[in-house]
Amino acid sequence: MTVRDRVTALGERLGGLFKGQEDLNLTSGPIGKPLLFLSFPIVVTNLLQVAYNLADTFWLGQYSTTALAAISFAFPMIFLLISLGMGLSVAGSVLVAQHTGAEEPEEAEYAASQTLTFAVGASVVLGAVGFFFVEDFLSLLGASQQVLPGATGYLQVVSLGLSTMFGFFVFISLMRGAGDTVTPMLVMFGTVVLNIVLDPFLIFGVWLFPELGVVGAAVATVFSRGLAFAVGVAIMLRGNRGIRVNPRDMVPDLSYLRKLLELGIPASVEGTGRALSVNAMLFIVGTFSVTVVAAFGVGIRVFSLVFMPAIAMDRGVETMTGQNLGAERPDRAAKANHFAAKFSFVVLTALGAVTIFAAPTVVSVFSDDPDVVRIGAEFLQWVAPTFGFIGIVRSYSGGFRGSGKTLTSAALAVTMLGVIRLPVAWVASRPVAVPAWLGPTVVDLFAFSLAERGIWLAFGVSNVLAAGIAVAWFLRGTWREADPRTEGAAIADD
Repeated sequence: MTVRDRVTALGERLGGLFKGQEDLNLTSGPIGKPLLFLSFPIVVTNLLQVAYNLADTFWLGQYSTTALAAISFAFPMIFLLISLGMGLSVAGSVLVAQHTGAEEPEEAEYAASQTLTFAVGASVVLGAVGFFFVEDFLSLLGASQQVLPGATGYLQVVSLGLSTMFGFFVFISLMRGAGDTVTPMLVMFGTVVLNIVLDPFLIFGVWLFPELGVVGAAVATVFSRGLAFAVGVAIMLRGNRGIRVNPRDMVPDLSYLRKLLELGIPASVEGTGRALSVNAMLFIVGTFSVTVVAAFGVGIRVFSLVFMPAIAMDRGVETMTGQNLGAERPDRAAKANHFAAKFSFVVLTALGAVTIFAAPTVVSVFSDDPDVVRIGAEFLQWVAPTFGFIGIVRSYSGGFRGSGKTLTSAALAVTMLGVIRLPVAWVASRPVAVPAWLGPTVVDLFAFSLAERGIWLAFGVSNVLAAGIAVAWFLRGTWREADPRTEGAAIADD
C-alpha cells in the first residue's frame, strides 16, 4: 500500500466518525447511534472552544501569576455577557430543530434568519454596556488593585468584539438545530489554530508585535472569533450545508421577535444564572489570597474541559428532542433523554476517577507556582467524585430546552447554582460568629471553618442534589405538552 493509499484510508476512517445531517435520521431508527454521531462533533467543537480559553490560561500563566488571576476574574464576566444574549440563539436552535423535524424547511430558514438578525443586534448593545461598566463590575466582585487593570483591559477588548464572538455561537446553534454539527467543528478548528499561534506574539511581544500582556490574549481571541463568524455567515448564505439564511428574511420582524423572546428569555436566565453564580462565587473566592483565586481559575478551566461530553450530550439531546417533538414522536424524545443521562453519567464518572489521580499534573501545565498547583489540584480532587451527576443534570436540561420548556431548564440551573451551591460555599468557607457568652466550647466549635475547601465542598453537594431534582422533574412529563412553533407565552409555563 502506498503512502497516498494509507492517507486516503485514514481519512475515510476519520470521516466515519463525523456524520453530516444527510447521514443522520434523528426521528426514526436506533436512539444511541444517531445521538452519539450528532454529539461527537459537538465534543470536538467544544474542546476547540475550550482551547481558546486554555491557550490564554497557559500563556498568561507563563507571563505571571497576576495575569492568571486577572483572567480568573475576566472569564466569568465574558460568560455573563454572552449568556445575556445567548437565549436568542437557543430559541433559534429549538425552532429550527422543530421545523426541521416537521419537514417545514421555509419556516426553519425564516427562524434562522430572524435569529441571526436579533442576536447580533443584542450583542452589540451588550458589548457597549460591558465596555463602559466592566471596571465597576470587577471592583464590585472584589478584584484587587493588583488584578484590576489587566482584567479590565481584557474585558474591554472582548466587549468591543462581542458581536463577532457571539455571532459565531449563533452560527453553531442554528447549524446544530438543523442537525449539522460537523461544519461548525471544521470552522472552529481553523480559528483555534490561529488563536493559539497569535497568543504568544501578542502577549509577550514577539517579533514585530508589541507586548500587550493580558490585553494581547483578548485581541487574539476577538480576531480569531471574528474570522470564524465571517466564515459561518458565508456558509449559511450559501445554504448548501446545514441551514440557510436569506437576506430578505433578515429584515427585523418584531412579531417574530416576540416568539424568540418567549423561548429565549428563560434560556438567557439559565445561562445568566450560571454566569452570575460563577461571578458570585468569585466574590467568595476573592476574600482569599491571589493564589487561591488563580487556582480557582485554573480549576474552572479544567472543569470546562472535563464537562465537554456532558455539554455535547446536552446540545445533542436538545436537537433530538426538538426534531422528534416536531415529528410528533414524544416517546422517542424521552428515550433519547434517558440514554443521554446514563451515557453522560458513566463517561463523566470515569473522567472524575482519572482527574483524582492526574489533578496535580494537569494544574501544573497552567502554572509553575507550587501553591497554585497544590490548591488547584485539591479543588479538582474534591469535586471529581461528583462529575457524573453533572452529566445527568445537563442531559435533562437539554431535553427541557428542546421541548421549549426553557423556563424549566433555567429554574433547574438557578436552583443548583444559586439556591444550593452559593449558600453552602459561603457557610462552609468561613467561621460562624457566635456570642462569647455561649462559652469557649461553643465559640471554638463554630469557629471551625473549611476555608477554601468549603467552596470545593459546595460544588460536589450541588452536583448531586441537582441531579436528583432533574430526574424527578423530567419524569413528571410536562415537557411533552408544548409546541414552540405555534404556542405563545404558554411555552414558558411549567
